[in-house]
Amino acid sequence: MRYLVLTDIHANLEALETCLSDARDRKCDQTLVLGDLVGYGGDPNAVIDRVIALKPLAIVRGNHDKVACGVEQAEGFNAVAKSAARWTLEVLTPRNRDWVAALPQGPTQVDDLVEICHGSPFDEDAYIFDELDAVRALKVSTRPICLFGHTHYPVTFELADETIESIGSSPASEMRVQIRDRCRYLINPGSVGQPRDGDPRAAYAIVDTSERRVELFRAKYPVEAAQAKILEAGLPEVLAQRLAVGR
Repeated sequence: MRYLVLTDIHANLEALETCLSDARDRKCDQTLVLGDLVGYGGDPNAVIDRVIALKPLAIVRGNHDKVACGVEQAEGFNAVAKSAARWTLEVLTPRNRDWVAALPQGPTQVDDLVEICHGSPFDEDAYIFDELDAVRALKVSTRPICLFGHTHYPVTFELADETIESIGSSPASEMRVQIRDRCRYLINPGSVGQPRDGDPRAAYAIVDTSERRVELFRAKYPVEAAQAKILEAGLPEVLAQRLAVGR
């Protein structure tokens, strides 16, 4: 089985379509979505429609999804994020708002090898940035591979016995993580629609369960088109500016 893994799309249709196009020849069987379909970007309805059409095998909600559809208040959001969430709530169609509101909370077990969550397996809104966070998450994960998002930063944590190692962002357009026996993995593929590791290229992953391998990809997309939609929507200008620098 080959899973296409998408997370933190953030209403960036151009980045999403680029990832889907890039992955097409790689022949994935199913799609996994790790949350935050909306927020920040200018194309929330189109992104939701596109994800629905993918018929994901498993999907979990993100913190921006909850706020942008009215399930939760924007507590803890900065002014820019609040502004984008309010705008998204106003422009979502009733159908799409209800669909997002019904997204399940993670973690979700996909099969014997893979589980998914948005922030972490112990708290859907928690951020995993360092090895201490990763160890805590791996202790409660139930599968050899736990895929997560939320930080918008691609990283792989490998726990072997009591030793944990991490591999961060890379300028390469493709990286591979071979899943070793008796090891546990916590893997963030990076953000499709709003990378924050200093690399503006869209990020996604493919998990090959038969080969026991996770492939991490970066793809250049038309940033200017996504920026134009943000500005046309009247969203804060900084949301357009940051796409060009991946911050």
